[in-house]
Amino acid sequence: MVTFNLRKQQQDDLFEADLARLSALVADMEAVKEGVPPKSLSDGPAPVLDRWMIAQRAIPCLAGLSSGHPKLACEQRMIATSDLWLLSDDRSWARTLSRWYRLGRPAGHAPDHS
Repeated sequence: MVTFNLRKQQQDDLFEADLARLSALVADMEAVKEGVPPKSLSDGPAPVLDRWMIAQRAIPCLAGLSSGHPKLACEQRMIATSDLWLLSDDRSWARTLSRWYRLGRPAGHAPDHS
């Protein structure tokens, strides 16, 4: 997950590095879709990974009560999002792999009593 600043057009180095890495991934996916072989897409000789296995690691996501979700009907439905990629520095916006979310109160925040 990368934080971003809502008030700046220029983001920090970590943001820029992740943007470049994800842009390269999208470009490679588009090339593979067009039939370009991976050997042609690699910058020089690709490293070899021997005795490899598919593994899993924890990926940040958001969980909370969703309202107005385009695919998950119901108001105030408890959900867990896809991978969290961007979080605004003021914690008002988040971008997951799937979509943008406007963020309300964080968990543990006392409800308003009017």
